[in-house]
Amino acid sequence: MRSKTFPLLTLPSPPAGGRGELIGRESRKNSLAPRRGERVGVGVGVGVRVGLTLALVALSATLFAQSMDPPPQGMVPANQTPEILKGIGVEQRLDAPLPLDIPVRDEAGRPARLGDFFGKRPVVFAFVYYNCPMLCTQVLNGLVASLNVMSLDAGEDFDVVAVSFDARDTPAMASAKKAAYLPRYKRPNSADGWHFLTADAASIERLTKAAGFHFRYDEKLDQFAHASAIMVATPDGRLARYFYGIDYAPRDLRLGIVEASAGRIGTPVDQILLYCFHYDPSSGKYGWVVVRMIRLAAAATLAVLAVAIWRMSRRRPRPVPVSGEAR
Repeated sequence: MRSKTFPLLTLPSPPAGGRGELIGRESRKNSLAPRRGERVGVGVGVGVRVGLTLALVALSATLFAQSMDPPPQGMVPANQTPEILKGIGVEQRLDAPLPLDIPVRDEAGRPARLGDFFGKRPVVFAFVYYNCPMLCTQVLNGLVASLNVMSLDAGEDFDVVAVSFDARDTPAMASAKKAAYLPRYKRPNSADGWHFLTADAASIERLTKAAGFHFRYDEKLDQFAHASAIMVATPDGRLARYFYGIDYAPRDLRLGIVEASAGRIGTPVDQILLYCFHYDPSSGKYGWVVVRMIRLAAAATLAVLAVAIWRMSRRRPRPVPVSGEAR
């Protein structure tokens, strides 16, 4: 008997998108379908985690390799000091004399000697330059803010002298700087106690070297790299105290001025504070002296006891009534 051939087996392949392709897709779909009891997604989750781990390892290796590369030209590693900042700072030279004979010019352009601004009162001394874009302004701002809190007055109890360490600064620039800061110092008739000076390069070198103020000029930026500090000098021009930064504690600055005056200004309270506080050159601040505080507390206790005993001895004893007398 002749076997029959089914037409479905002898027909050519259907065109793309026909029923044959649909049957193939359905078959592949059914082959990927999970059987009953089979865990779904385990292999996929493990593969994703392994892929992420390998990606993180590759990224870490890339970052580590980049960190080992030398920095680009012109950049300095974080653990190294830039060349322009080497040697910059303030070296305390307590009790060292300032060169009062150097020639300077005041804000009006009048020639003078540095010593013309000494001799009467202690001097709060600041190195700035009048074209400074930021730091020098912060130094003067901090100084004015501290002086406004104090009861001592510039021009009466002390003087303020700012000297530019840029030989290119002019008296006109110094005058503009003074005009900008006098209104901020809210004390009347204090103009004679503020002095903004300029000098030539040789005088600046002598003065900054004597004060221990080290700076450098950056030609690329046309700016000076320098530290921030103010100083207190005695009336005869000897360096007495240094205060660092741009924020100066009014108590410390007041004690420095009183101490530099050798007791000519200030109050008895200032003298007590100077007895209890000691200037620390390493920090540029005044700190408690424990031994002196104990001595002062002991003296105060003895004084209170003495007064109490004296008052008790001055009391008159009350008469004791005799037995039988009416009370």
